[in-house]
Amino acid sequence: MDILLYIAAGAAVGFIVGITGIGGGALMTPLLLLFGFPPQIAVGTDLMYAGLTKAGGAWSHHRQGHVRWDIVRLLAIGSIPAALLTGLSLKYLFEHPDHYATLLSNALGVMLLLTAVSILCRKTIQQQTSRFGSPALARYRGHFTVLMGVFLGVFVTLSSVGAGAIGTAILMLFYPVLRSTHVVGTDIAHAVPLTLCAGFMHMYLGNVDFYLLGALLIGSIPAIHLGSRISRHMPESILKPVLASLLMALGAKYAFF
Repeated sequence: MDILLYIAAGAAVGFIVGITGIGGGALMTPLLLLFGFPPQIAVGTDLMYAGLTKAGGAWSHHRQGHVRWDIVRLLAIGSIPAALLTGLSLKYLFEHPDHYATLLSNALGVMLLLTAVSILCRKTIQQQTSRFGSPALARYRGHFTVLMGVFLGVFVTLSSVGAGAIGTAILMLFYPVLRSTHVVGTDIAHAVPLTLCAGFMHMYLGNVDFYLLGALLIGSIPAIHLGSRISRHMPESILKPVLASLLMALGAKYAFF
């Protein structure tokens, strides 16, 4: 009966993602921890789940011309090596996966808190982006983008969270002239190689449960499409603050306890 539970969990998370557009990692990884999976299995399996589920969305945005590949390249220059080095560090600095379980839980808590803040402050971020349009900052925008890629590479590998909401916030801050569709498309296009790279590193570490991964995909893929179809009828002004509050509480739990 466990497989039915995992399929239902995948469907529930997929449905919420379809409605709100918020990345599944912020929801799926805490849910897997509540099911009793070790942090390393929850993070590793969710990274593969995220990469596979977002691939279709990235292709769709690419076909519509919504992806700024030059920005994706800058982010990836920082994030992909950082993800690889973080995964190798977990292997060679710790004798057993259980020894870095607490590190993963704490990283998850920090990223959940940042995700909640990103959701709650989205409008404020959009209003403040004009500060990042000055010529002086524009000169170093590429360097900042690479550094933010490094940040995402490290913490997404440790927590499976951040490639979505936090990546979007970074793009809005440093690229205020981007239209919202290009922000979403570019973020998803970067999230796919990042989460897959981090996921393959965790696979190398033995942290991916393929039985669980298959069940989550069976439930989530149709649910994401269903959620996206009815999202226009849902009160976003209520749903997102409620979800952000939940992530804030979970973030505090894993970051500090």
